[in-house]
Amino acid sequence: MAEKLNFEVGDIVKLKKPHPCGSQEWEILRVGADFRLRCLGCGHQVMVARKLVEKNVRGLRKPEQA
Repeated sequence: MAEKLNFEVGDIVKLKKPHPCGSQEWEILRVGADFRLRCLGCGHQVMVARKLVEKNVRGLRKPEQA
């Protein structure tokens, strides 16, 4: 099994399926048993179970430092 990813608030995750707006990238706003994610394409926010995020993540990147 792949190594566990370390999710932190502010990270950008790329998910398997795109949002209806076309974006696949989401910013993590809250971490716990559920994640709060904000779509980087349209700004829509959703709560998703941690298990679903871990299963569908295709990439993880840290935000660019200003």
